[in-house]
Amino acid sequence: MSTATNLLRARVYSLLAGLLAAPPAATLLRLLDRIPGQGVGGGSLAGAWAALKEAATKTSVAEVAEEYQQLFVGVGCGEVMPYGSWHQSGFLADKPLAVLRADLAALGVERRPEVRETEDHAAALCETMAMICAGANSIAPERQKKFFDDHVVSWMMRFFRNMQEAPSARFYGAVGRLGVEFLEVERSYLSLEG
Repeated sequence: MSTATNLLRARVYSLLAGLLAAPPAATLLRLLDRIPGQGVGGGSLAGAWAALKEAATKTSVAEVAEEYQQLFVGVGCGEVMPYGSWHQSGFLADKPLAVLRADLAALGVERRPEVRETEDHAAALCETMAMICAGANSIAPERQKKFFDDHVVSWMMRFFRNMQEAPSARFYGAVGRLGVEFLEVERSYLSLEG
């Protein structure tokens, strides 16, 4: 795996983590509005980047904050559940979270004390993938693939598709599309490297 490729992968994971952790601020919306016209990557991934750019130009900070609230928080529960345990077992904080915590401990990754969300939140997993594919915590391709298979792609494809189909999703429909397309590319890449 080349360093440049790993940094690019980490940046996409970091972007997804940021968008899933909280609604984007005005500065991030402006950055997304500057995505090159032809998108980044090729094929359907380029189309997903173009859709994200278009969605960023058509929303405001207030609109995307309201959309985020409806999608992920709601009154009692949002339209889309961002937790892996729920997608894998039907329950929050269930056995998949315990397995994830053990795997994170084996990788030397710890939850920051100030973080309220559990480690199986989609944003936390994207942040973890960013750390393990680049930087000081980067790990061997085989271990990246195993972690990705066990804890990311095993449920996040469905999660991102649910985002695309959610009634409130406008901006986040494009985020869901990028998530699906990126995870498809990532699955192929890790299969070749791992």
